[in-house]
Amino acid sequence: MDRKMKAAVLSGYGSPEVIHCKEVEIPKPKTREVLVKIHASSATRADSMMRTGKPFIGRLILGLRKPKHTIPGTGFAGEIVEIGPDVTSFNLGDQVFGETTTNFSTNAEYAVVPEKGVILHKPENLSYESASTFCDGNLTSINFLKNVGLLKPGQKILINGASGSLGTSAVQLAKYMGAEVTAVCSYRNVGMVKSLGADHVIDYTKEDFTKGKIQYDLIYDTIGKSSFDKTKSILTKNGAYISPVLKFPLLVKMLLTTIFGKKKARFEATGMKKEEELKELLTELVKIFKEGKLKSVIDRQYPLEKVSQAHAYIDTGRKKGNVVIINASTTEKKEL
Repeated sequence: MDRKMKAAVLSGYGSPEVIHCKEVEIPKPKTREVLVKIHASSATRADSMMRTGKPFIGRLILGLRKPKHTIPGTGFAGEIVEIGPDVTSFNLGDQVFGETTTNFSTNAEYAVVPEKGVILHKPENLSYESASTFCDGNLTSINFLKNVGLLKPGQKILINGASGSLGTSAVQLAKYMGAEVTAVCSYRNVGMVKSLGADHVIDYTKEDFTKGKIQYDLIYDTIGKSSFDKTKSILTKNGAYISPVLKFPLLVKMLLTTIFGKKKARFEATGMKKEEELKELLTELVKIFKEGKLKSVIDRQYPLEKVSQAHAYIDTGRKKGNVVIINASTTEKKEL
């Protein structure tokens, strides 16, 4: 019985060169777990941060000296090829997609996923490539807009980093929620962002949005390039600056604004939410997708053997939408 697979493996924290494609053991599903043959997986900015181990506070979760999970990747799409004991929600051959959150391990030919984890049956009209990236930006953005920012219909929102994975999702979701959307991106991405539903677009290479005169109920800084202090003057009286990028100054401002003032700074680690909460959000996102109001933007695709190149591209900061890792071996049969 051949139980070997190819996987991208981290030798430690560092540059993209610490990622190597190796043969490792195929994991065995335990009680209430399924083994998914990965057709496509994601490579994200969060994966890049996991690879570097920065900010250092993240190592309390990832591992102090080296990553606890040496295979990167969280988003996945594929089919179930093996089922552990007591699984009732899935069958062999089911096409599925989802997110492994802090367990990573999806940049590989196979991955084990808990039955009660963030995993759903894949809609027929959602490709494996799009499904593999469906969770990353969408889950974070719907959580930030709905639960962290408390976005209401008719409110004005500014989305910084609107052309990235989180940004392209946020533009669509904010419009779906009835907000007036201002997107911040470079000139080359203006057309794409407008096509996703942005009402207004600011080219950050020509204009500093923090010095504008328009005030916003919510500023969603998807890339963490600004700050509460810089944006405070363009927030409405009860406005909020929210960002998923963990930085110490943001945590300080979050604490202070909880006690003082009406304008707030907020952060939350979406991936640390309970799996049942994430699964509920994912189910809501699938509903929005089926209504034709949400689509995945895919920038580049790389084979599994070139995950390090995917990370190098992500590190340039020029990524538009999502980066997909394709498993060429998914068309081949492998006996388990």
